[in-house]
Formats: sequence, C-alpha cells, structure tokens
Amino acid sequence: MKYITKFIFLICSVNFCAIAQTAKVYDNLSMTSEILKSERKFAVYLPPDYETSERSYPVLYLLHGAGDDQTGWVQFGEVLRITNNAIKDGTATPMIIIMPDANTGKRGYFNQGEDWRYEDFFFEELMPYVEQKYRIKGEKRYRAVAGLSMGGGGSFMYALHHPELFSSACPLSAYVGPLTIENLKERLKRNNTSYSNAETKEYFERHNAINLIESVPVDNIKSVRWYIDCGDDDFLYEGNSLVHIAMKKKEIPHEYRVREGRHSWTYWRGSLPKVLEFVSQAFHQY
Repeated sequence: MKYITKFIFLICSVNFCAIAQTAKVYDNLSMTSEILKSERKFAVYLPPDYETSERSYPVLYLLHGAGDDQTGWVQFGEVLRITNNAIKDGTATPMIIIMPDANTGKRGYFNQGEDWRYEDFFFEELMPYVEQKYRIKGEKRYRAVAGLSMGGGGSFMYALHHPELFSSACPLSAYVGPLTIENLKERLKRNNTSYSNAETKEYFERHNAINLIESVPVDNIKSVRWYIDCGDDDFLYEGNSLVHIAMKKKEIPHEYRVREGRHSWTYWRGSLPKVLEFVSQAFHQY
C-alpha cells in the first residue's frame, strides 16, 4: 500500500508539473490610453515556464493586418500552437509575444493627425505598460517587431523610426507605404482625408519604407536584423521587391524570402516559425 501511495503521488506530481508548464494566450486584455482617449485591447502569449519561473523574457511585438484585431494572430495565425512547437523543438527561445489592436477607432499603426496618434500610443504607453506588467527584458537586443500586411508596414516603420529599440524586424507581405506621392493623394481622397501639400509630403517621407532607407543613417538601419518575406503571388510584391533592391544598394544586410503563396493566412502561418527562429537568434546573441 505504501508503494502504491508513492506511485500515485509521483503521477500526480508529474501531471501537476505538466499543467504548470503550459503556455497561455490571453486575447481580450486592455489598458487605458490617454493619448487615444480610449481603452485599447491587446493579446499576450506567455511561454510555458512563465508561471513557474522568476526569470525575465525577451519580447516580440506581433502586428496584425487590416481588418483583423488583436485576436488575428491568435485565431487565424495559431500563435499558441506554432510558438509552443518552436520552443519545444529548440528553434525558438521562450519569449513573450504582445499583439496590440490597431483596428478600433481609426485603422492603422501610424499617427493620423492630432486626434489619432497611434504610433505615439505604441511607444509612449503600450510598450512601457506591457514591459512593466510582464517580466520583459527592456534592452534593444531582447526586443523584436514583426507583422503581416498592414502590420508588416508597421514593422518596417517602427524599426526604421526607432532602430535603437529593436534587435530584429520581420515584415511579412508588407504594405511598405505609398510608392509615390500621387498614390498617397489618391488614398487620402478615398478616405476623405484632407492634407495640405506640405502635410502630404511629410507623411509620405515618414511612411514610405524606401524613402526611409534613403534618409535614415545607414548604420542605424544596419543595427537592426531584417527578415523580409513576401509570396510570389502576393499583390504587394512590388513594394517588397523595391525595398530589397534599396537595401542591396545601401549594402544593408537582410534576409529576403520569396516563397510560393499569396496574401493569406496559409502563407503567414508558414512564415511564423522562421520569424520565431530569426528573432531568437538575436535574443541568443547569435
């Protein structure tokens, strides 16, 4: 009887450890934004050993595309399953993943006039909030940004605007910004947005990845590791190709991948394991 009791205790202990080592995703969290004057939702992935350790973790900011919200990467991108598998097989290090909502109110990751300063919210409120709330390492080498489509554009701009903050950036099927000022004017007109010529020029220069590659100091851009991925049948292929060419001309190291596929979740689910591996290389200091 004594041995049976010990065996049962051992089995229970093993089961408890297995439960305690389960990764978790919360997809309906929120914080108050003074800048956006609203409650802003976000999702978070916490790695398997988060609740049983006292260590701090690197962080990946993972941005959704137009039409999705903070639940996009959870529901359609299967971030829980894919990240768990990558950590289990050793291709990714345990990390925290933050997925903010940029689809409520106005859509997009950038400032749009004084009444919608989303980029300011991201850097001045969201990032400090989550990096204090969760056990996140606060140095550049432990912080990365990635995203798809509109979120790929956010990944480009955030890392180019603040290269001092990110060790890696992984734009997927990215909208790299309007390719010409005329394209921007047409988009503003469709959205019933009125900018002066000076404001239009300023917006274009700040939100076009190719222009930023020309204007941001090369050494700053080189301080970020770049992984750019776009399908061969993706309608955004042109902008991504032009970014690749611009970086080649500036001799900026980057990984540029063109795989078979289109602008779809099937493609991005295939991209995520490589993104996790790529950012983990910097987290591990290569």
